[in-house]
Amino acid sequence: MYLHLGNEVAVALSDIIGIFDMDNTTVSYQTRDFLAAAQKNGTVIDVTEDLPKSFIIVKKGGKILVYISSLASRTLLKRAKSENIIM
Repeated sequence: MYLHLGNEVAVALSDIIGIFDMDNTTVSYQTRDFLAAAQKNGTVIDVTEDLPKSFIIVKKGGKILVYISSLASRTLLKRAKSENIIM
């Protein structure tokens, strides 16, 4: 099964490591450092044209990717639950 992240981008649910709320998690300097390092390494994929609300960490082909989405983390979780994939 796949989870739609916005702007016609979807990722396999089995590849998702975590879904994080941008406002709540970027308060921590560790998270900001992680996102800055991912940006520097070229592993950030921005799938939004609006204000980012969440980021999704995905392991695909042995590589860690960070998707930035305008969809709220709660919305993404509801989508995953609606497919009866996540309990």
